[in-house]
Amino acid sequence: MLIWFVVLYLLVSIGIGLFAATRVHSAKDFAVAGRHLPLPVVTATVFATWFGAEAVFGVSATFVKEGLRGVVADPFGSAMCLIIAGFFFANKLYKLNILTLGDYFRMRYNRSVEVLTTLCIVASYLGWVSAQIKALGLVFNVVTSGYISQSAGMILGAAIVLTYTTFGGMLSVAILDFVQMGVIMGGMLYIGYIVSGLTGGVELVINHASTAGKLDFFPPPDPWQWLTFLGAWMTMMLGSIPQQDVFQRITSAKSQKIALWGSVLGASIYFCFTFVPMFIAYSATLIDPELFNGLLQTDSQLVLPTLVLQHTPVFAQAIFFGAVLSAIMSCSSATLLAPSVAFSENIIRGFFPHMDDRRFLMVMRASIVVFACIVLSFALNSNASIFKMVENAYKVTLAGAFVPLFFGAFWRRASTQGALCAIFGGLVSWLLIELLVGEASLVPPQLIGLAVSMTGMVAGSLLPQWVGHAMPLEDMHSALHHRAAAETHHTAEHPHRH
Repeated sequence: MLIWFVVLYLLVSIGIGLFAATRVHSAKDFAVAGRHLPLPVVTATVFATWFGAEAVFGVSATFVKEGLRGVVADPFGSAMCLIIAGFFFANKLYKLNILTLGDYFRMRYNRSVEVLTTLCIVASYLGWVSAQIKALGLVFNVVTSGYISQSAGMILGAAIVLTYTTFGGMLSVAILDFVQMGVIMGGMLYIGYIVSGLTGGVELVINHASTAGKLDFFPPPDPWQWLTFLGAWMTMMLGSIPQQDVFQRITSAKSQKIALWGSVLGASIYFCFTFVPMFIAYSATLIDPELFNGLLQTDSQLVLPTLVLQHTPVFAQAIFFGAVLSAIMSCSSATLLAPSVAFSENIIRGFFPHMDDRRFLMVMRASIVVFACIVLSFALNSNASIFKMVENAYKVTLAGAFVPLFFGAFWRRASTQGALCAIFGGLVSWLLIELLVGEASLVPPQLIGLAVSMTGMVAGSLLPQWVGHAMPLEDMHSALHHRAAAETHHTAEHPHRH
């Protein structure tokens, strides 16, 4: 019954995604859903994109082992990222009416900055999407009691997600996210209700976790431990801001106001709801301490699915795995789409500037297929945990893309030369320390990369300029406003041409 429920759920999801694909008629529909999404859908797609494999399996397992301090990156850092993006970047970026973050970097600086930052953004998705594919393999393996291996499950999961994402793009992702958000929340709360009955109540579990020190958030007064703590927090909080999926959700909204509040509401719901799988996973150690403490030592990601399979009725199992599949599929589809759109728009299109809309749509779909194959290969050959794969994904954007985005938006004097110094300085310093020192470094390598990147931006912008002129964001808005006014005037004078 459980297997047939999962099969039915997958077929319905693919059907919804393919139905949405019939509404995609242009590259803009595919990349940003035509900029028509209402507040409930934007909120749902923000939540569902982030509530993926790491929230269900990674964060919950890490909390059981390390407590709240271990999950400072996610959900604390990731929720703050979405709130910052909503309040400080939504209005500034929405006005530009562009498809990708790379477009912003080209307009604000030049083509070189666009290419370099886009490559950073695309590379950062490798770990995140791989984590989702790895989790799909885990779910299929557990549901079929080992009949489908984890590797075969990864291939099957990637093929399913690839099918509806390739055809429907952002529109399919948004509609499925809206449906799947309800399944995720209802399913997880129902399992939490059942598990609380097995443990003797929510209060007992919270008290046990508090006594065990799992609710201690801040590290002891040791400067090096604080640096590690802040490094993990800032990597997710700031490194996630220059991400195409965050930008797509902002620009897919119907208005600036919806872009802002959709991001903030989605972040708030995500932050609160991530504690549900944490509660369920910690409850497992009270229900069967011997079994689950053993799993923590071998494969902590199996704690939650094993608890559900062994201690809940079949109906609850179906609800749980439906919710888990919803979470992972919505997240993986969004994270497959984002880098593919960015690569197509900011790398390939630069070589073929006169490509028509139909061919560009084909290029975006082909990019999704190629990226999915690369991600699947990485997932099949990586031994990293789901949580670590996601946490490490944002180091490259923190070191190479955050500073040009932030200074470009809030500092008029930020120049193209400064942006190039920031990108090269941040990436080279981070990679050198990561490769030569690694975990032995007292200061997290990505924080050193961020500091060097900021220094490079300030010094490169204030020193004599050897690279071309950069356009401040206010001037970009003004230029776009004048261009739109001119086009409106031209249309009024020559209506037959339009």
